[in-house]
Amino acid sequence: MKKIVYKLSILALAAVALSGCIKETFPQGSSATSEQVGGSSTALEASMSGIPAQMAQGYLVYGSQTHETDLGYPSFMMQFTELMGDIFPLGANTGYDWFRSYNICRNMADNTYYSYLPWRTLYMFVKSANDIIKAVNPENANAAQLAYLGMGYAYRAFDYYHLMNMYEPVLNKYTDCTKVQGLTVPIITDQTTEEEGKNNPRVTHDEMVKFILSDLDKAEEYLKDYKVTDLHYPSIAVVYGIKAKVYMSDKQYANAEKYARMAIDASKATPLTQAQWEDPSTGFNTANAAWMWYISYSAENMGNLCNWIGWASAESDWGYASLTIPGINRWIYDRIPDTDFRKHSWLDPLKYDYYDYKTCRTKEWIEELPAYTSLKFRCVGGDYKTYSIGGVCDVPLMRVEEMYYIEAEARGLQGDLAGGAALLQAFVSKYRQSDYTCIFKSEAAFEDEILFQKRVEFWGEGIAFFDAKRMQAGTLQYYEGTNAPGSYFYLNAEGIKPNWNYVIPNSEVSNNPALDGYNNPDPSQKISPAA
Repeated sequence: MKKIVYKLSILALAAVALSGCIKETFPQGSSATSEQVGGSSTALEASMSGIPAQMAQGYLVYGSQTHETDLGYPSFMMQFTELMGDIFPLGANTGYDWFRSYNICRNMADNTYYSYLPWRTLYMFVKSANDIIKAVNPENANAAQLAYLGMGYAYRAFDYYHLMNMYEPVLNKYTDCTKVQGLTVPIITDQTTEEEGKNNPRVTHDEMVKFILSDLDKAEEYLKDYKVTDLHYPSIAVVYGIKAKVYMSDKQYANAEKYARMAIDASKATPLTQAQWEDPSTGFNTANAAWMWYISYSAENMGNLCNWIGWASAESDWGYASLTIPGINRWIYDRIPDTDFRKHSWLDPLKYDYYDYKTCRTKEWIEELPAYTSLKFRCVGGDYKTYSIGGVCDVPLMRVEEMYYIEAEARGLQGDLAGGAALLQAFVSKYRQSDYTCIFKSEAAFEDEILFQKRVEFWGEGIAFFDAKRMQAGTLQYYEGTNAPGSYFYLNAEGIKPNWNYVIPNSEVSNNPALDGYNNPDPSQKISPAA
């Protein structure tokens, strides 16, 4: 196969081919420089198209059928939901839930697959963004090339937003993080040399926020007058949305509110309707008017085991969801009012006596499933038999609904609880639950409701994890009536669950001595299952 091999080395990572689309741009065996890529409109366009393809690439890190949790970006959607204890495998084959280590806080040491995979995945994404940025000289670029440059900065900011929030430790009662408090991850840019990458310490929170916002300022500059018509790529609205998320993480609430509203207005997106949400053919598998940014699977880059629908949709006959039967933590379901249509995303114990569930399967199939099984993510076109059809889905990276929640929370945390509650009520009552009302007497109660709403809204999408870590919300899995399967799943954590502070893999520490002695502590088995 003809490939482009990029010159830039980052940390200990090998160079990554962005996409099969780029393989014919230069002769076999050549090594394309950034000048060649930047000077060729075809090469630059192909390189850019490779980034969303890479984000949806199954077996991305290992390049072979090594582990079916190697999903690219969708892996984080499942990881984060597991970390919060919001998802349980409810079927008879719970052992096939390969993501369970994130839930039960095991196998998370620096020498395990579960520490290596997320780090490697995100820095592969960073590498791809750096290649785009390095390829474009803004001094002589045309409008399209400047837009690609802006997208490159947006992608890199998005990647470092995740790295910052995953690896910056929060003090907790289970592990001692005092030595690394306030540290995030090493920054690798398009200008970082191999030698610099081998002696690159973790930067502080303030340094990382400054770096991410600088990238987003550049993205805003280069995309502000460019209309992105294909939402596989970040638009100016997405840039505003990432800014809102970053400002929220940094507790700059006025800016978070400002940019969340700018994202809503610029996107012209409209929240999902009940009909769209519950559609048995297109529900959460096909881009719609609410999705600001998404990635897509193709039949050529997926297998029956390593794909999003095969993990997330119990309706599928392939993959692991058909064995594990993913469902919601019962206490969350029980808190959802019956008048909120999102409750229909999971099976009530009364089944059809409660609601006339829409499915591509039969009513008999529904009746055989355990209560609280998820029906949120659907097989494409209702095809639950053929993975190369039913699994060829779109996956949301950003929905406009997230911006409404950020806007409301940011308003409330500026000392205006009534204003924040009014924004939250306006959204939920208009789009989710017509009889919804909310009045809060404390900031803590307001935050609790915001997090609950986001857990319901973005269940399986991983969005609420960052809020839970910021709020130090803990997890609840062991309680009377729990539907957690097996005693080893009955884990409650106060404040911060220790593996919410991800561990840097030892392979990275070995190749970057500046990290030696500055890793997050091993969280494995620091929480004991309840008796």
